Amino acid sequence: MEDPAAPGAGSVSTNGNGNGGGKGKQTAPKGREAFRSQRRESEGSVDCPTLEFEYGDADGHAAELSELYSYTENLEFTTNRRCFEEDFKTQVQGREWLELEEDAQKAYVMGLLDRLEVVSRERRLKVARAVLYLAQGTFGECDSEVDVLHWSRYNCFLLYQMGTFSAFLELLHMEIDNSQACSSALRKPAISIADSTELRVLLSVMYLLVENIRLERETDSCRWRTARETFRTELSFSMHNEEPFALLLFSMVTKFCSGLAPHFPIKKVLLLLWKVVMFTLGGFEHLQVLKVQKRAELGLPPLAEDSIQVVKSMRAASPPSYTLDLGESQLAPPPSKLRGRRGSRRQLLTKQDSLDIYNERDLFKTEEPATEEEEESAGDGERTLDGELDLLEQDPLVPPPPSQAPLSAERVSFPKGLPWAPKVRQKDIEHFLEMSRNKFIGFTLGQDTDTLVGLPRPIHESVKTLKQHKYISIADVQIKNEEDLEKCPMSLGEEVVPETPCEILYQGMLYSLPQYMIALLKILLAAAPTSKAKTDSINILADVLPEEMPITVLQSMKLGIDVNRHKEIIVKSISALLLLLLKHFKLNHIYQFEYVSQHLVFANCIPLILKFFNQNILSYITAKNSISALDYPCCTIQDLPELTTESLEAGDNNQFCWRNLFSCINLLRLLNKLTKWKHSRTMMLVVFKSAPILKRALKVKQAMLQLYVLKLLKIQTKYLGRQWRKSNMKTMSAIYQKVRHRMNDDWAYGNGF
Repeated sequence: MEDPAAPGAGSVSTNGNGNGGGKGKQTAPKGREAFRSQRRESEGSVDCPTLEFEYGDADGHAAELSELYSYTENLEFTTNRRCFEEDFKTQVQGREWLELEEDAQKAYVMGLLDRLEVVSRERRLKVARAVLYLAQGTFGECDSEVDVLHWSRYNCFLLYQMGTFSAFLELLHMEIDNSQACSSALRKPAISIADSTELRVLLSVMYLLVENIRLERETDSCRWRTARETFRTELSFSMHNEEPFALLLFSMVTKFCSGLAPHFPIKKVLLLLWKVVMFTLGGFEHLQVLKVQKRAELGLPPLAEDSIQVVKSMRAASPPSYTLDLGESQLAPPPSKLRGRRGSRRQLLTKQDSLDIYNERDLFKTEEPATEEEEESAGDGERTLDGELDLLEQDPLVPPPPSQAPLSAERVSFPKGLPWAPKVRQKDIEHFLEMSRNKFIGFTLGQDTDTLVGLPRPIHESVKTLKQHKYISIADVQIKNEEDLEKCPMSLGEEVVPETPCEILYQGMLYSLPQYMIALLKILLAAAPTSKAKTDSINILADVLPEEMPITVLQSMKLGIDVNRHKEIIVKSISALLLLLLKHFKLNHIYQFEYVSQHLVFANCIPLILKFFNQNILSYITAKNSISALDYPCCTIQDLPELTTESLEAGDNNQFCWRNLFSCINLLRLLNKLTKWKHSRTMMLVVFKSAPILKRALKVKQAMLQLYVLKLLKIQTKYLGRQWRKSNMKTMSAIYQKVRHRMNDDWAYGNGF
């Protein structure tokens, strides 16, 4: 077993030549000129409208079902229907599926499951396709997309109640252990969609069962609600001495990444794994409920606010007119650059006055454009990260500096209040009193926060204010309990650990957890849009590439869209899965969260996420890698319109791509989780020059995304130098306005740096 902490073992690194940072320095002058020309010749400043995006556990029901299938698989809808109709005619004469009574439908499903128990793989596959057609909603008998989705959900509950999931789980075990299929795939020079037919059918049925049963609606019958809870329990706990279902899917991921099973349809595996974890452990809103319950059990005061609702009520700030402001240099411009600025003093006064005015619509508008030296520093920063990891491509798209606009006479709007209640930790109060006692009385009293003898009256008031906003987290209580158990193991006895679904999943993952994290990050790296093509990288396109490669321009464009869509869905599923795991493990026990976080950091998760954001994020979020006419369930009801290169280039009319914006927010939240209160990891953000990369994301006018970008900028602000803070005062103001306050935090001025 590889040690993920060892150099070169287990970490996600794409530096194939092993040259480290030397590669970027050899061509510094040429790269610098190219970097400048890219900035000057890139697109103009695009006024991004506010994105009407509502963050949630997942996208709409139809969208989540459609993302299961690649466009290359669309021909198989007809195959599934044919297999069902051939079998159905032999069992039921002169009637259709929707015309049958429920008892007759159950009898037919029982017969289908019996016919799965045959030796012939071909006959088994035909029966499995017939079951898949039922789970897809018997679309041949439906008139609209709504009908397809309705009958898909109805059929999935019926299939589950008849034991379909257990039967398909046995078949999945057989296919995973099928050494003949693995060796055949390993011998092939190019793997296509045909190599994973059986696995794709099985995983599709299981995904449809999980996704349709997971969806809760007020109109659900009592029997359906009972079936949902039974299914959740079946997936959560070890049944019949078997491991939880999520662990089986994790093992498929690691087997795929190890190269032993390159034919696995990894997109379907990841989507199913994400939905199983969401179904068994709960989504983000359920997490908030669990957090409130746990605080009540531990005797902690209730939360001051619901973070989900606070973020939803936030307004997005306007992006800077000169968006990237890649001048993150800590050096002030030379005097020659400052001479001749007749209005510099007036501009400075205007800028200083604007700090006290929070105009949400023009929050960044007057930030100074980057100087020439700052441009060079930005280029050097990108080369540093590229040299260290070979992760970041030199591909920034920077709008040219805007012309000097006259001062606007618009009426400014003052904020009614800050969105978050301030928080103070116990150690913050202790640190404040330690400094005050050293200053005024010359000695300290350790962790005593009640004795204020000898301290002046203002210090008394300060301590009172700090205590009013004191926040004790669940993690603080858990850490104290662990310290008490370590001090008095005999008197306190053995800790009773409740067997929750989260605890059972963690116990099952614990032994191979480093391998699971490394495998997920390797796939994320391969799916990132900024990744370079490498001969040694894993092939994640096995379940999207057709047997025969395209020969026309139209076919090539369609396949290109399909491949990009395929990668976006993989990024979406991995980002949501990792975030859910971290949040649930943190709630279950802080040390579980720290262990998983440690292995993510060992596997280069931080530079990997920064690499992902080193692109034109606005272009990524507004990408149109979808063909609505080919999406399920539309493609099963309507006749396929004639596709042209013009229609494919135009794409759909959506303002943004939901899954891409969802992925970006998840990755930012993940990065926040990994770096919060961790000085060494925060310094990684500084060393990798993350500030210009993160500031680039502020171009997207979406409140939640901007909030997590500003959080990441806040924790490293004091290490970026005075010049950075001086030239980014509007960003500093946005941090003050939107990010939670820590009362004695020195984030804005950074003493000693």
